Amino acid sequence: MRLNKYLAKSGVASRRESDKLIQAATTFVNGKLITDPAFNVKKDDVVKYDGQKLSLVTETIVIMLNKPKNIITTAKDTHNRKTVLDLIPLQNRLFPIGRLDKDTTGLVFLTNNGELANYLMHPKNRIPRIYQAEIEGKLNQKSIMKMKKGIYIGDGEFGRSEFVRQKSVKKRSIVTLKLYEGKKREIRRIFRFLKIKLFSLQRVQYGEIILGNLPTGHWRILSEKETKILKNNFTDRAKID
Repeated sequence: MRLNKYLAKSGVASRRESDKLIQAATTFVNGKLITDPAFNVKKDDVVKYDGQKLSLVTETIVIMLNKPKNIITTAKDTHNRKTVLDLIPLQNRLFPIGRLDKDTTGLVFLTNNGELANYLMHPKNRIPRIYQAEIEGKLNQKSIMKMKKGIYIGDGEFGRSEFVRQKSVKKRSIVTLKLYEGKKREIRRIFRFLKIKLFSLQRVQYGEIILGNLPTGHWRILSEKETKILKNNFTDRAKID
């Protein structure tokens, strides 16, 4: 088994993120530092990440968190800021699936299954993410078409989102948008380049799983039915258990 896949199946991170961790000189196999993600791990090899011995995950856990503002969506922060893992008092090795910036609230998944995480995050699989943005004024048809076609958002990137609906009250609107990729701060950058003031942003759905009425800062383990929905989407392409 490739070393990056071993880390992913041990609940360290997604396979793509595991590549970066291995290259950052964090992983030892049989006492030897390995920086090649493609290194072949044999059945009886001892693998240690960040000084801790790893073992393959036998049961997938997926947690839904309603992330508050000013919480970092990462497993570890070098500046000692509060992370999503600080809100979940479990002993299981977990990591977030993708990221929300610190000012964005809403649905974040955490799991111990790196292969599942990799599938849900990969742009080619087009897993929809639904957001609600509170903006100043109202989106006009011209802006809606620009967002659908793709708008330059800086750093050589184009941001795209599908308009779902909007509800306007006085001088503000709640706009519901659908994304399939999720570049860094993509929605915020789209509105900035459209010169539209954004007051708040919340992710309310990921794939077929809806945040619902889970209070801010609270979390729950996905039900067997919900986990099966995620697994079924993934196991059409690969086996995760």
